[in-house]
Amino acid sequence: MDKEAYKVSGVVDGVIYRNEDNGYTVLNIDDGSELLSAVGIMPGIDVGDEVTLTGIVKTHPTYGEQLSVTSFERSAPTTSTAILKYLSSRAIKGVGPRMAQNIVARFGERSLEIMADHPEELSCVRGISLEKAKEISEQIKSTFGFRELAIFLAGYDIRPEEAVRIWNKLGTNAREIIGKNPYVLCEEGINISFRRADEIAAGEGGDIDESLRVRAALVHILKHNGVKNGFTCVPREKLSVKCAEFTGSLRDTVDSVISDMTADASLFEETRERDGTRFVFLPSFHRAETYAAARLQMLLRFPPQIIENIDGRIEAIEREENIRYAGLQKEAIRMALSKGALILTGGPGTGKTTTLNAIIRILQDNGEKVFLAAPTGRAAQRMSDVTGCEAKTIHRLLEVGWSEDDRHIFRKNENNPLACDALVLDEVSMIDSMLLDSLMRAFPLGCRLILVGDSDQLPSVGAGNVLHDMIASGVIPTVALNEVFRQSMKSLIITNAHRINRGEQPVADVKDNDFFFLRCESEEQTKQTVIDLCSTRLPKAYGYSVMSSIQVLSPSRVGALGTEELNRALQSVINPPAEEKTELVINDRTLRVGDKVMQMKNNYDLSWEKDDGSMGEGVFNGEIGVLSEIDRKRREVIVAFDDKTAKYTYDDMTQLDLAYCTTVHKSQGNEFEAVIIPLFHTPRQLLYRNLLYTAVTRAKKLLILVGRPEQMTEMIENNKKTIRYTMLADFLAGKGGTGAEN
Repeated sequence: MDKEAYKVSGVVDGVIYRNEDNGYTVLNIDDGSELLSAVGIMPGIDVGDEVTLTGIVKTHPTYGEQLSVTSFERSAPTTSTAILKYLSSRAIKGVGPRMAQNIVARFGERSLEIMADHPEELSCVRGISLEKAKEISEQIKSTFGFRELAIFLAGYDIRPEEAVRIWNKLGTNAREIIGKNPYVLCEEGINISFRRADEIAAGEGGDIDESLRVRAALVHILKHNGVKNGFTCVPREKLSVKCAEFTGSLRDTVDSVISDMTADASLFEETRERDGTRFVFLPSFHRAETYAAARLQMLLRFPPQIIENIDGRIEAIEREENIRYAGLQKEAIRMALSKGALILTGGPGTGKTTTLNAIIRILQDNGEKVFLAAPTGRAAQRMSDVTGCEAKTIHRLLEVGWSEDDRHIFRKNENNPLACDALVLDEVSMIDSMLLDSLMRAFPLGCRLILVGDSDQLPSVGAGNVLHDMIASGVIPTVALNEVFRQSMKSLIITNAHRINRGEQPVADVKDNDFFFLRCESEEQTKQTVIDLCSTRLPKAYGYSVMSSIQVLSPSRVGALGTEELNRALQSVINPPAEEKTELVINDRTLRVGDKVMQMKNNYDLSWEKDDGSMGEGVFNGEIGVLSEIDRKRREVIVAFDDKTAKYTYDDMTQLDLAYCTTVHKSQGNEFEAVIIPLFHTPRQLLYRNLLYTAVTRAKKLLILVGRPEQMTEMIENNKKTIRYTMLADFLAGKGGTGAEN
């Protein structure tokens, strides 16, 4: 049974385990009367340290009572006894119990001071040369330098694991570096927020150069716009105005700093040819868009060899399959086989899959090796199902891994390209600029590229507008299929999706079909109708399950009909608490065995196993599964996804969220048997057409809108797409780029 939080003070008696990368530590503390086991993020704590730990005592099924530490304070050992215990623990390389006794016998309570600051005196101890004394001095300074840094940073709510990251990045002079320029903490690899760096600068009270603050603010604004708005760049004028407002600095100062940063390549600036607008980039986004554009231009200049007798091959498939390709379908097949690249776009029911299958078949019959990939696991599985060929996620295709400095990398790159003759990518609207860059770096010379997607769907969650920009450039051959085939017209989901896309009202009053609107008079009625549909009505009428077949899609995260509230409500009905169901509270969310959950960010080192015994690592943003087991003894959680079972630590669980209801953005790349969309008081900034179109096209067999029809009408009538500042189209067209960077 867990107990109330409390503090305990004492001396560290032993360190049982420590992860040097993140500071996770298991130790014993002697409070003067008994030994207590403590676990948590406690970097730098060693035997002999005098500490005060705050946390909650929990009963572990194997190890008994443990203090789960939430915060700690410590001081270096001060008494001769504590110093002897510390040095005898071999915390300092080259100092063992006997040498520790000799040092403490000679210097007593001044031992650590002598070891750090007076190596010449330390060398007088038997067995310690001056060279060794200097080595010991550096170790002591490093060890206690980190402690000083961690204590200093804790005053600004910087967590111990973040302190470890800062120490690893800045080294033994970290405290001094931060004192001179707190905004160094905002740099890549450290990623402390601008707000907290600002607090440290204010707390230090020193005379910090204003330009350092403006530099950090500019990077902060560009990063924020990449994450929140999908921008890869920002107009210089807007950036300058925003930064001046944000920092309180003069515009002249901001403009001067922007110029300095572009001069030293901390930022990049490009001018759009058609209107003279100057855009400012972070280096990573500039590198991604210019490199991808240059690589695609090269592909178009040096296309693969044209396949002979394309029309004859098309006719042979038509005879064999007893089908007739439409004119645009034939044009797409010809382009894919005669050009270096093709974009194949079109809405549901327009024959993209039929066209793609013909392209793949002719390529394979010609002896070419074809790779297929999509951004998400479900999209890749669907691609496999409709083509009959293996398809992988893009991350798997590129063989994601880790670098020495703990950043994710792709093993497939310029030096180790993909071994294929043709690469087919589906759901290209979901690919962001950084992922396109990685793909192009692994793209082999002489390879064909076939890009498939729906250009009317929402753009990627990540920064960029890749599919839209590639089409807008006018450089890459593109075929937009626009004929809805007769068999598809039987589905109101498909016909209404096209009506919505054209700005027309959908047909929603036909019985015994697949598209319905259930009118409600209040948010509460809308919410209850959604719950009833998921828990009783659809399972009873169609045999659908909310765990595998039904998906609620909300335009928003917040509000009475947002994902957060609907997930809580649906969980309480579909998977209520029970004595036999283990549960955990993570970030104010209760997750219990049996819950439908979604991975909320890419995690490249989560281990998984498939039914066939194959194993690997990596679970990615948007993957949906069921929480099947919580093991309190091992502090592990098991989640069963469509094609694999993944193992999470308790820390990893912060990346999971309930998935009975997800946002429309998070649903991209997925299809569901039945989709329910609540629309009542939808935030005005989300009332636009392509969001509704994207939501509707997620449904395979049944689509139900619930709420106010007026909300649907507002969305259909608003065809103003959210502006995304990017320059990939300009770089592709050769109108405002400086070429690829390495």
